Amino acid sequence: MPIAVECSFDADGWVRVRRVRLDDRWHMVEQGRQWADEQGKHVLVLLPAGVAGGVRELLLRADTLTWEMRELPGGRQVM
Repeated sequence: MPIAVECSFDADGWVRVRRVRLDDRWHMVEQGRQWADEQGKHVLVLLPAGVAGGVRELLLRADTLTWEMRELPGGRQVM
């Protein structure tokens, strides 16, 4: 699902995600590892408890430059 993300990019391409917008509210996140592939830039984040807390995968799509929150096959949340 598409999602709004507040982040910055270092000169070497490293992404620093600060917060994400869910249900019309901004939520601070903690960031984990990240990697890039043909789909785009993937970043693992930890959402706060009470906001469907848990680890999720954010993807900055290479083709559209839009952010998505992704799920694992079978409906489980990534991360």
